[in-house]
Amino acid sequence: MDRSEKEELPPSQPPLRKERTPGAKLLIAALIGFLLMIPLLMVYALVYDRQSQSETARESIAEGWGDAQLVTGPVIVIPYDKQTVEQYEEDGINKTRRVTVTRSLYLSPLNNTVKVDVDVDAETRQKAIYKLPVYIAQVDGTATFAIPEDVERYGVKREELKLDQAEIRFPVADPRGLLSGNSLSVNGKSYDLRPGNGLAITNGAGFFAFLEWDDGKPLTLKYSYGMKGNDRISLAPRGELSDFTVTSNWAHPNFTGDFLPDERELREDGFTANYAIANLALGEALVALKDNAPERQRDYSRYSGRTGAETWANSPVIAMVEPVNLYSQVNRAVKYGFLFIGFTFLTFLLFDIIAGARVAAAEYILTGAGLILFFVMLLAFAEVFGFALAYFMAAAAMIILLTAYSGAVLGSRKRAGFVGAILVGLYALLYVLLNQEAYALLVGSVLLFVALAGVMFVTRNIDWSGLARPSKQTGGD
Repeated sequence: MDRSEKEELPPSQPPLRKERTPGAKLLIAALIGFLLMIPLLMVYALVYDRQSQSETARESIAEGWGDAQLVTGPVIVIPYDKQTVEQYEEDGINKTRRVTVTRSLYLSPLNNTVKVDVDVDAETRQKAIYKLPVYIAQVDGTATFAIPEDVERYGVKREELKLDQAEIRFPVADPRGLLSGNSLSVNGKSYDLRPGNGLAITNGAGFFAFLEWDDGKPLTLKYSYGMKGNDRISLAPRGELSDFTVTSNWAHPNFTGDFLPDERELREDGFTANYAIANLALGEALVALKDNAPERQRDYSRYSGRTGAETWANSPVIAMVEPVNLYSQVNRAVKYGFLFIGFTFLTFLLFDIIAGARVAAAEYILTGAGLILFFVMLLAFAEVFGFALAYFMAAAAMIILLTAYSGAVLGSRKRAGFVGAILVGLYALLYVLLNQEAYALLVGSVLLFVALAGVMFVTRNIDWSGLARPSKQTGGD
C-alpha cells in the first residue's frame, strides 16, 4: 500500500450537546410563559367580543317586545293663565305691555298613600344561543289628589286654575309595550285613556286622560294597565308616600337603584318585594310649576342585567338577572390563566432539573397552548351548556390531553400522573375561587404562599448557575 495514500479514518461523532444550567432552563420557561400572555390576552378580548355579540342578540330579542319599563304614580297637570309684563320697542321708544301666558301646575298625589301593586310575569326568550328575560307587568294602583290649600304660595291663585282643562298623565318608558284592556276611574267614573302626553321623566312618552274637575274637590283615582318589558323594571316614587308591592315568578331578582325593599321574600317560584318611600326622601316638591325630570344615569354593574342600561335617580330597580353571568365568570377565569401556565411549567421544570427529564422549548409551547385553549373551550361550551357543565367538560378534556402528553414528555407514567394531579388541583381550585368571590383573594394568596414555600424547599439545594459550590463546612465550637 502506498504510504502516501491517506488512511481511512472512522467517521467523526457529533459533539455532545452541552447541558443547560438550571438557571438557563428557568429563564427559557419564564420567557415562553411570558410570551404566552399574548394569546391569553387575545382570549380575554374574545370574551368581551362574545359578550358584545350577546348584547346585540339580546337587543334583537327585545325589539318589538318592549324595553326596560318604568312604573310611577300619576300626575295631574292643570293649566292656568298668568299675567306677565314684557318690554318691547316701538318707533325707538321702549314700552311695556301685559301679556297673558298659559302655564301648567304639576300636582302629585297629596295627603294619602300612592299604592301600586305590580305583578310581573317573567319568562326567558331565546335567539340562537342567547337568552333574554322578558316580562308582562300588570300595574294596579290607587291615588288621591287634592288642590293644596296653600297653592297661592307657589304664585298661583286658585281662581286662575283651569280645572276643566286638567289632564291625568301616566309616564311610560317604552309605550310600545303597552297592552290593551287598560282602565282609569276617578271617584267611580271611568275615563278614556289616550296616547302621549307623558312626563319629562320619560321624555313625554306615556298616556293620559282629560279630567273634569270643575268642583275642585278631592279625587280618588283607580287605574290598571299592562305593559311588556325586558331585563328590568324601575319604580319612580311620586307622592307623599309611595307604597309599591312587586310580585313576580322570577326566582333570581337583583334589587338595585337608590332604594332597597323594606321587606322582601325570595322563593323558588319567585319573589315579593315591598317599598314604602316618603316624599321627604326624594327631595322633590309635590306641587311644581314645571315638569322636573330626575337625573338619568348609566348603570355598568355586571349584576344589573344588560351592561350600560339606563336608570333614573331616586328609583328602585329590580333586575331579572340570570343565576350565573357566564361572561363575567369566564372573564374572571381568564385572569387566573397565568397561574395555570406558571404552575404547570414549574412542574415540568422541576422534573427537568431534579429528575433529569429533558423538556424542550417546543414542549413548553404546546403545553401552554393547551392551557390557553381551555379558556376558549370554556367560553364556547358555556354559551351552550351553561357555566358549571362547560367548566367540567373543558377541564376534563384538558386534563386528559395534558396528562397523556406529559407522559411522553417526561418519559414516565408516574410523572404524568403527578402532572395530572396538579392539573386536577388547579382546576378545582379555580372553580372554588370563581364561586367564592368575597374570599377569592384571601384563599388565592394563602395557597400561593404555600406553593412558593414548597418550591423553595424542593429547590433549596439546586445550583442554578451550574457552577460547583464549595460544600458547607461544619465544625464544633
